[in-house]
Amino acid sequence: MTPGHGSTVDGVLRRSARRTPARVAVDYGERSWTYQELDDAVSGAASVLLDQGLVPGDRVGSYGHNSDAYLIGFLACARAGLVHVPVNQNLTGDDLAYIVGQSGSALVLTDPDLAAQLPDDVKTLPLRDADGSLLERLASAPPYDGPEPRTEDLVQLLYTSGTTALPKGAMMTHRALVHEYLSAITALDLSAGDRPVHALPLYHSAQLHVFLLPYLAVGATNLILDAPDGDRLLDLIEAGRVDSLFAPPTIWIGLANRPDFATRDMSGLRKAYYGASIMPVPVLERLRERLPKLAFYNCFGQSEIGPLATVLGPDEHKGRLDSCGRPVLFVDARVVDEDGKDVPDGTQGEVVYRSPQLCEGYWDKPEETAAAFRDGWFHSGDLAVRDAHGFFTVVDRVKDVINSGGVLIASRQVEDALYTHEGVAEVAVIGLPDDRWIEAVTAVVVPRGEVTEAQLIDHAREKLAHFKAPKRVVFVEKLPRNASGKILKRELRERFGG
Repeated sequence: MTPGHGSTVDGVLRRSARRTPARVAVDYGERSWTYQELDDAVSGAASVLLDQGLVPGDRVGSYGHNSDAYLIGFLACARAGLVHVPVNQNLTGDDLAYIVGQSGSALVLTDPDLAAQLPDDVKTLPLRDADGSLLERLASAPPYDGPEPRTEDLVQLLYTSGTTALPKGAMMTHRALVHEYLSAITALDLSAGDRPVHALPLYHSAQLHVFLLPYLAVGATNLILDAPDGDRLLDLIEAGRVDSLFAPPTIWIGLANRPDFATRDMSGLRKAYYGASIMPVPVLERLRERLPKLAFYNCFGQSEIGPLATVLGPDEHKGRLDSCGRPVLFVDARVVDEDGKDVPDGTQGEVVYRSPQLCEGYWDKPEETAAAFRDGWFHSGDLAVRDAHGFFTVVDRVKDVINSGGVLIASRQVEDALYTHEGVAEVAVIGLPDDRWIEAVTAVVVPRGEVTEAQLIDHAREKLAHFKAPKRVVFVEKLPRNASGKILKRELRERFGG
């Protein structure tokens, strides 16, 4: 490809800097960066990284908390032709060593409080708040003047969440992510006048690639927070600092369960985005009733596709609150049977994708790549139903469907029924081994107030066919989740299946 004819991840920022150089691009803590300042910082950071002895194509781990430095580190890797490897900052021990080792990271950008968790033989560079950190070195770093990366070059390894197996590194190119940014901008109505807050971990593809980078592309001012603290978010909304918020269902559930949810002034919030896991319909109904003028968007997808695949817009919610919407601009999706043949509308099957947003496969995992990419389509592992109007409704993950007495039961349907009981704060439904039923439908519940197992089973039987109701209810203080809010059902099956 002729240089300059393509589009790269770092080029998204460069164009915004040329278009609106003096506009504030990012606020974090006490620091603020205009678009020109941010672009200059990325250029200097690219030089700093190459001074570490790295060469284009090397993998660079990023093991840090949310910050402006984290963003600069990612964009600097993109500009220098390096492959960024975001790592969950909550990982330790073997889980952390696995991703750093499997990716072959030659350097890990990290925050000082996390550095000790890394294996001893890993070369590190502090992102911030330390002598010799990436931010500190920018003051004397020359601007990057090396070759531009190509659109087909790898720019990131996005590791899957690993809810059912060891994480796999989805190989994302500049081309794939730039296509995904345009899909996000068009489907989510992102504009320069929005005031978004980015509170979810930036190592997770949803916050980084569905919101932060697309918002940088359109020239918005972005507020980055360390974490999704409910008090802080509500204070920012009431103060008029932010009007656009993305959060997974676990955060929205927490907000809806707050004692002051009914009294806080949230009228300044214009756009509410939810995704990363399935939103319980009863919770969405409560949110929409409390905030009738708020525009809700359901975002659905997975790491391998950048991650946005479908969107349910504000005007599409009525009558289909359980839907994840229709495919975005650059995504083609089908629902197929086990033989890869299309199933009729209204029939359950696996979602498969074809898209320029898709990854190139899994890093150093040819067998898993071949299994996922077959017959020219990517097999998502999600079970869904498509209606005659093109709207998709996710039923379950293939591996989370419960086989009870030879009948397949979708855990989501049972969860939605239980969420209508006032004594349920959160719930995850799983199948556990059973001599009679093959798998017994089991509800793991975080209770609100006093509630008994018998009460919840009776409630489910009033809402569902009796064979779908839980055979057992287990009460816990909290559900295990990854940082994107997905419930780790694998951990629940291991904990209660013995």
